[in-house]
Amino acid sequence: MDVDWGAEVVDQIDAHWQGRLRPRLEGLSDDEYFWEPVAGCWTVSRRGRSSAPISFGGGEFTMDYAEPPYEREPVTTIAWRMAHLIGGLASTNGKQFGRPAVGERTYCYAGTAEEALRQLDAEYGIWIDGVRTMGTAGLAEPQGDPPAFAHAPMAKKMLYANIELIHHGAEICLLRDLYLRLGVGSSTGSSLQG
Repeated sequence: MDVDWGAEVVDQIDAHWQGRLRPRLEGLSDDEYFWEPVAGCWTVSRRGRSSAPISFGGGEFTMDYAEPPYEREPVTTIAWRMAHLIGGLASTNGKQFGRPAVGERTYCYAGTAEEALRQLDAEYGIWIDGVRTMGTAGLAEPQGDPPAFAHAPMAKKMLYANIELIHHGAEICLLRDLYLRLGVGSSTGSSLQG
């Protein structure tokens, strides 16, 4: 039996996106988006207001960062996790699928949940359409970048993006569950970066 691996890669993540992840993001509020479940979370902040060692971003809002190794792995907000997903997809879209070049360091991150959802939808749409057009033959081509994986097939890069969407998407959903179950209100635990 011949397997269309390109279709399998697309079907796996798109079924997850359409049936599990994206519906769970509906109604995301700014309070949830910026909620810090513990002190010192990495988040998205107005330019110049971050307390992180490094801030990435090309616009009014930046994403917290630091070079590993960390004393302790940082806890991150929904805003940070969404920015990480969006920036990663945008970078791949710029390198592979005709989107203007951008990376996590230069992306203009969202200052609201609504804007972040629009960005996520747009970058996911470009990415999934691009993977669809690659087909099995395209997924077998060498990546070329980064140098450590230059000879690895494109499928490896696309499957890694699937892992990131599933991994960080599940974390976002868990943070939403905790926010709702803990009864966190806009005056307790929310840290709007305005």
